Amino acid sequence: MGGGATAAGAVTRAPRVLIATNEPWGTYHAAPLLPEARRLGWEVVQLVPDRSGIKPGDPVPVALPGEVDEADLLVVTGAGDWPAECAARLRRLPLVASSLAYQLPVEAPRAKEFRGRLRAITASSPAEAKVFDDYLGTGRRPIEVVGTPQTDDLPRHAPEAGTVLVLTSVTKADGTGGAAPGTELLLAAAERLAAAGKHILVGLHPREDRSLWERYEISTVPSVQASARAEAAIGIPGTVFPVVAAVGVPLVGCTDPRLQIPAYLLSVCTHTITAADGAVAAVETAEPVSRKVLYEAAGPVGGSARRLFKVWRKAARRARVA
Repeated sequence: MGGGATAAGAVTRAPRVLIATNEPWGTYHAAPLLPEARRLGWEVVQLVPDRSGIKPGDPVPVALPGEVDEADLLVVTGAGDWPAECAARLRRLPLVASSLAYQLPVEAPRAKEFRGRLRAITASSPAEAKVFDDYLGTGRRPIEVVGTPQTDDLPRHAPEAGTVLVLTSVTKADGTGGAAPGTELLLAAAERLAAAGKHILVGLHPREDRSLWERYEISTVPSVQASARAEAAIGIPGTVFPVVAAVGVPLVGCTDPRLQIPAYLLSVCTHTITAADGAVAAVETAEPVSRKVLYEAAGPVGGSARRLFKVWRKAARRARVA
């Protein structure tokens, strides 16, 4: 790839940022960035090993590393094998780490390969910044809190009586990413809620097995938009939880001894359950989180993508000047 920063004054194309994620084909984390990218005139391209995991019509542009002749910035959203390999291959590009999905507060084995090159680090919230720092092993270096781009266009909460949103995770690992324990508990909890007269609305994780949930209404819109209809939500805590909390929806977490979940994702849950028998009472007594808890977990609400691109633009501009 002919990468690297272009000399100052020589850029005639749109600014281009390449993104490499721990889930190489998981474009759903980059998708919320597209509206702001279009507004700013940026081109966002996700790097993939091949196109085998990309569905036709996916709105996120993708490319193999060798297919992009020029770029202004490489953004890694994690320190798994694929981001580390992209960082090693594209050494001439300025590098930024931006957390777009939750990580665990344990140093990733390959983070040391590129953390010395990082021109900036961003995270959605104060709590996520602490976790991301531990994950990257950057030693409490400054991390800019920019918020979550998914909160930039939140729906108005207009709950429908008796409707409960079920937020799934991923039942089976595949080439795109891993699985999360707890699906059996969540399925059983949904059955208890339905038996108690609740209307079950399912917000599918993009990689979840749809056939497991077809007995219920599966939302045709993303989970955050679907949450506007729900009196409460229950699911396996994940990246979407703070965003759903920002809509104003009370949350219940289904946890499993095999699950590793950062504390800030659990903090937005009124209750956590480990047995399906507790689902109905937990959902019926769940309450929205306080502003303080929400800020710590989700960061500033609104304008997040704008703040993120501002950090990226500064990192790319410094490289051009240098």
